[in-house]
Amino acid sequence: MKLFTLLITGALSILTSCNGQNTSQPTKYILKGPLAKGDTVKELGNNIMLVYQDKKNIFWFGSWGEGLYRYDGKTIIHFTTAHGLLQNKIVNIQEDRSGNLYFNTDIGINKFDGHTFSKLPIANTNEWKLQPDDLWFKGAQDSGVVYRYDGATLQAGDEHYAKLPRSKNPNANYSPYDVYTIYKDSKGSIWFGTTSLGVCRYDPRLPDGQGKSFLWISENELEFDEETGFGIRSIIQDNDGKYWFSNTLHRFKMLAGDNYEKENGIDIPGGKNNFDKVAIISMAKDKNDLWLVTYNQGVWRYNGERVTHYTVKDNGKDIKLFSIFKDNNGDLWLGTPENGAYKFNGKSFEKFRQ
Repeated sequence: MKLFTLLITGALSILTSCNGQNTSQPTKYILKGPLAKGDTVKELGNNIMLVYQDKKNIFWFGSWGEGLYRYDGKTIIHFTTAHGLLQNKIVNIQEDRSGNLYFNTDIGINKFDGHTFSKLPIANTNEWKLQPDDLWFKGAQDSGVVYRYDGATLQAGDEHYAKLPRSKNPNANYSPYDVYTIYKDSKGSIWFGTTSLGVCRYDPRLPDGQGKSFLWISENELEFDEETGFGIRSIIQDNDGKYWFSNTLHRFKMLAGDNYEKENGIDIPGGKNNFDKVAIISMAKDKNDLWLVTYNQGVWRYNGERVTHYTVKDNGKDIKLFSIFKDNNGDLWLGTPENGAYKFNGKSFEKFRQ
């Protein structure tokens, strides 16, 4: 087992000032190094897996081979490895309290300070922690690790192996601990959705009898068919505080310690006989509604009582979907593997065009 931690250097200098009345002024940043310049393009590429909007209302679109697109409402800028990205495959986008952006790739974490792209070095330590402002990242395929970044150090950890070591899964093509999704709940606990072992909750504040405060809920308990290879690709906590783990069959109420109650989920028409209808690849919460995205069966909207189905088409044909994102205005976006980005107009999802 290896855990790594290293101090991150080259932090931005932050200048703050206040007047004689002790009224704080806006934070200012000193930016160093050449400005990262991408290529201005007329439209997004077709492979848009992720949509994200930062605190400055700038949109970022991540692909799995075409790099990254930035859209400020007027101009689309395309960034690739030629402009400082570690890799043209972007698997997640996050932002810290200071407005720095982080682009998770299969070969490392890119930090963007609004001026330049840099790589977060991985450091060497053997300590897991949980702090309110931590950012968590997925490791590369077959690595089975996750990364925690507290703003100063990036740590790669694999302590969640303890209960279910890799040796118990000799026939797995890839590490069963590979993580598809990471979710922070309302209490600050961190959840990892894995490729074939179900979900793992990490919170050292909660007892679980394992010594490291890891709770596992298996794929069998979640009623996933291992033959599908779908894994746990999405996690969300609804307005009742209950959890949905990548399918509509059940939701879970967490109790004290390791205990939980399993409840019925949503009755999707024909879902029990069609795994594609109940397997959810991405989820979002919008007021009292849950929005549930399938890979090839459109989008389900659940208001707590009934479901509404939205097909998503391009030139009249149903398309494959990958992710859903709610922006700062409450608008919903879809990322797709082959058909660009889609936006909800109140009645249907339509393809985004500048």
